[in-house]
Amino acid sequence: MRSLVRLTAALLLAALPVRADRAGVFDYYVLSMTWQPTWCALEGRARGAAQCDRARGWVLHGLWPQYHRGWPAHCRSPHRPPSRAMTADMADIMGSPGLAWHQWKKHGTCSGHPASDYFALSRRAWETVKRPAVLRKLDRPVKLPARVVEEAFLEANPGWKHDMLTITCRAGRIHEARLCLSKALDPVPCGRDVIRDCSMPNALFDPVQ
Repeated sequence: MRSLVRLTAALLLAALPVRADRAGVFDYYVLSMTWQPTWCALEGRARGAAQCDRARGWVLHGLWPQYHRGWPAHCRSPHRPPSRAMTADMADIMGSPGLAWHQWKKHGTCSGHPASDYFALSRRAWETVKRPAVLRKLDRPVKLPARVVEEAFLEANPGWKHDMLTITCRAGRIHEARLCLSKALDPVPCGRDVIRDCSMPNALFDPVQ
């Protein structure tokens, strides 16, 4: 009898519609910034990405709507997709129009904003962050704990706290800095699924070349 009840419950759950993420319904933003030397070393140069020919440090990966746990993606937006001119205008801080388009499609559609407003908000969020100048002064690769990079950001941005920022690693390298922001773009504590710092004691950090 119990097995029949469990089977019936499972069938009822399977019949429920999959949750559709709704545009504009989220709790806060994650501003994600990639250390371009890492991306270029791991995949950009192999792709022949033009942005790897330019000396860049942190570049904007995206502005991501976030739930307190989890995140929406690929929402049905009532707004038109961005024009080529809009995505091209973001290349100065994102590296390429292609990344701007991808970010709109996956994350921007969930913001509830038209594409032009979403990109303007992304730029404004990017401009509020002071990227540590000391990290651009390295002249050779170094190995360091991710917390050193985090401390550099905290020192450059008074008012931020440790639970508002996380540093990630990828393939043994410092990869991204992610800052949690309110809808008004004020720094706020990150959710548990975001605040997962890289724990490597000797992550590779390439200099800007």
